[in-house]
Amino acid sequence: MREDKKVNPIIALWVGVIAVSTSAVLVKASSAEAGVIAFYRLFFTIVIMSPVFLFKYRHELNLITKKDWLFSVISGIFLAFHFILWFESLNYTSVASSTVLVTLQPLFAFAGTYLFFKEAISLKAIVAGGIAISGSILISWGDFRISGLALWGDILALLACALVTGYLLFGQHVRKRLSLTTYTFVVYSISSVVLFFYVLIKGENFISLPKEDWVYFLLLAIVPTLLGHTLFNWSLKWISTSTISMAILLEPVGASLLAYYFLAETVSYYQVLGGGIIILGIAIFLIDERTARKKRETSFTKGEKDDYSKGAV
Repeated sequence: MREDKKVNPIIALWVGVIAVSTSAVLVKASSAEAGVIAFYRLFFTIVIMSPVFLFKYRHELNLITKKDWLFSVISGIFLAFHFILWFESLNYTSVASSTVLVTLQPLFAFAGTYLFFKEAISLKAIVAGGIAISGSILISWGDFRISGLALWGDILALLACALVTGYLLFGQHVRKRLSLTTYTFVVYSISSVVLFFYVLIKGENFISLPKEDWVYFLLLAIVPTLLGHTLFNWSLKWISTSTISMAILLEPVGASLLAYYFLAETVSYYQVLGGGIIILGIAIFLIDERTARKKRETSFTKGEKDDYSKGAV
């Protein structure tokens, strides 16, 4: 199915980064268990999406191949446990450390795109990734020395990072051939089912909750999920997983600022300096990606002209 590019994917990507930056603060403000928060985040997302999907896109379910279903299930499972581990990490470490580690996706995405999708990675992109990652490490350096609990939170966040990278990699394969609404509805539904049974098995309370938590759940569904992750999924059709992973490294900057204002978490000079280094690395990477894309488009256009000339002779 053809889907016109009516919005600049780079602009959509930045809006998505701002939206997902609210996630950690909303999660940490809630008193519910990690699995419960994750379940309601995706459940409310599906409820909001349902009218549009059922009346306009449900026929596309017949177009999904067995391979699409397999990849969607894998992607949905990865997303579910990404949320569980990341939300749990916020119980042990700071917003800055958790978001920094969970957004270190280039470490996994560079390897994943090369091994599974054979995407070429330039030397400049690797250097830019190294710069951005070093900024992330600098931001979290001070928090690493807090305690053993903080270290456990860091480990959970790192595992969550690996899972969300897998979610993006498998989603990239399916998203290129399905509409945005159908893809997100299917994957979020699968994740919700996984999370529902996870909560039941653990025996966590997901009914008798403070009214404030319901507000946080709804905001999580609307802002970081529907606006944030949906924009990332939309961008996958035109931007590589590696590019999205690099841009998401800006999330710790926004999340740290929000945590400072709403949760009274302090922002150290390590975080300020590290944030600047992250922005530098991302800028270098995106410039390199755009240059490479223009070269590919120019080469493709020239090849088409040459083929046409040969055929006309």
